[in-house]
Amino acid sequence: MSMPGVKALVFDVFGSVVDWRTSIARAAAPFLARHGSSVEPAEFADAWRARYQPAMQAVREGRRPFVRLDVLHRENLDDALRRFGIDPAGIPGHELDQLNRAWHELDPWPDAVEGLTRLKQRFVVAPLSNGNVSMMVDIAKRAGLPWDAILGAEVARAYKPMPEAYLRTADILGLEPGEVCMCAAHNEDLAAARACGLKTAFFARPTEHGPAQATDLHAEHDWDVIADDLVDLARRLDA
Repeated sequence: MSMPGVKALVFDVFGSVVDWRTSIARAAAPFLARHGSSVEPAEFADAWRARYQPAMQAVREGRRPFVRLDVLHRENLDDALRRFGIDPAGIPGHELDQLNRAWHELDPWPDAVEGLTRLKQRFVVAPLSNGNVSMMVDIAKRAGLPWDAILGAEVARAYKPMPEAYLRTADILGLEPGEVCMCAAHNEDLAAARACGLKTAFFARPTEHGPAQATDLHAEHDWDVIADDLVDLARRLDA
């Protein structure tokens, strides 16, 4: 399979390239135990992540200036702790900051490094994530993700699925939208990218949200490429 004219593949990162839920639960487990909480670490990870989209929506709608995802995650951490009866005011700031850093230390899915390494032999590969640049750098260095360029939301000054996130990323790469393919495990992300003129590639991550996941289990539209994972995507694109 080929995509004539496509020069770059850009990737959603959280859930598509890295396993945020398992990684955050692992980091949260000793913190929760230390503070006497019986909440399951995975449940805490879900509660923290559930605040992700609402926090970005305030920026998208102009109700607050653009701020990096690190800032939003740190604010959301306080809210998640309160939900489970933990008062963040009683915890040293450096300890909260350290837990917030867990978003910089996410594990890749098992196929991610091999798939990206193969794909970069044919295409420019880069993240198109709502994460900030320093977060993307730290994740890549720890996980060995072989990006050709490190991009983050503050480069485009917009959070997906705002059109600016996709169009400005293509422009930063010196490409037309049709020369870029958005690769993700999330149908809504691909729909927004397609509306901006980007090509699209879907691969499912059926356990991103745990064993009871009910969303994004399969391609919901006729995307340009549909693969099983990133290694399969490389195979389908002859990389």
